[in-house]
Amino acid sequence: MNSPVKKMTHLLDPIETASIDALRQTQLERMRWSLLHAYENVPFYRQSFDAAGVHPSELSSLADLAKFPFTVKNDLRDNYPYGMFAVPMRDIVRLHASSGTTGKPTVVGYTQKDIDTWANVVARSLRAAGAHAGDIVHVAYGYGLFTGGLGAHYGAERLGCTVIPMSGGQTEKQVQLIRDFNPDVLMVTPSYMLNLADEMDRQGVDPHQLNLRLGVFGAEPWTGTMRTELERRLGIDAMDIYGLSEVMGPGVGMECLETKDGPTLWEDLFYPEIIDPATGDVLPDGDYGELVFTTLTKEALPIIRYRTRDLTRLLPGTARPMRRIDKITGRSDDMLIIRGVNVFPTQVEEQILRLAELSPHYEMVISRNGNLDQVEVKVELKPEAAGIGAEGKARVIKTLSHHIKSYIGISTAIRVTAPGSLTRSEGKARHVTDLR
Repeated sequence: MNSPVKKMTHLLDPIETASIDALRQTQLERMRWSLLHAYENVPFYRQSFDAAGVHPSELSSLADLAKFPFTVKNDLRDNYPYGMFAVPMRDIVRLHASSGTTGKPTVVGYTQKDIDTWANVVARSLRAAGAHAGDIVHVAYGYGLFTGGLGAHYGAERLGCTVIPMSGGQTEKQVQLIRDFNPDVLMVTPSYMLNLADEMDRQGVDPHQLNLRLGVFGAEPWTGTMRTELERRLGIDAMDIYGLSEVMGPGVGMECLETKDGPTLWEDLFYPEIIDPATGDVLPDGDYGELVFTTLTKEALPIIRYRTRDLTRLLPGTARPMRRIDKITGRSDDMLIIRGVNVFPTQVEEQILRLAELSPHYEMVISRNGNLDQVEVKVELKPEAAGIGAEGKARVIKTLSHHIKSYIGISTAIRVTAPGSLTRSEGKARHVTDLR
């Protein structure tokens, strides 16, 4: 019998099976176009390149990209709303924007060609994850200015799927529709998927009796331990999709079902680098650092060496020749410094999920007593562990505190709470309250 991988090969885009040499040549040709397009049509890039003493004509190899300056989120905010666009507004067919909770929103625009490219790459991503034409896809990413909902929606339609455009929130109704419409695929943040799983339990819906076989989860960092938990509870393959609005939206990278070993980056459209976040130096593949992207085909908003703040490393391709990224350990701007120790919330989550009694619902509250940082971790018991009693709680608290101290290096106060007691997220989870 043919393997699923061999049977799928004829469905792939030619670039997905191209040689590394062919891929690199495509990247070089497209990178030359993108740099020149940005330089000639975006005043910010003309000034930035000129100040750095570089010109697009100097790109003779992919390594020459390191000569060009970085783009950061504040550059987009400083040119709000349309100053980074490389085409006239009459050619912009859609706008998206960030929430702007930490300042002015970052605005991204798309030409019709950009929208088509985006739909195609999300369709490619869903196919790589194991979806196929005819599937029913329930989209619980937020619609509106957030890129998640419409990005997933257009890609699923392009693949030939039936789309349920639910968006976020209305958790009780979400589960009712999942039960009634019986989708094959769910697209949602992993933290909100946990809320949906809890609501399924409350309504007596057994996900193992549904058609649901695939979850495409993204928009926030999540651990391998979280994957195991989601797959156990829901009876699905939990797949990691990667993207960010400034670069395109969801679909910049996608895990492949054959390997489930980290998102493959679609390098024909988005050129990745890993840099030392402190020095900006490019690091070799395999070294951990900050992920940087250069768009290779975007018309409306070309992005040159965009610093994502996501911390990961580049790994060799497996299911595809294109490189993969390791699990995002966190964002450089999400890193907490507690008593001189660098801490990411995902590290705490990983220790929590080592204990069978604890759920993935947790909060970290950081405060300061005089000059001393203090950390309280509030975490829920799983419903099946609700009756462990005071002695059981004490054991769990002691074990978790020990694990966090041993593996992360900080002392914490642990508070174990009842199932359902912590605030639930309807999108990206907020696990940290920093009161310092």
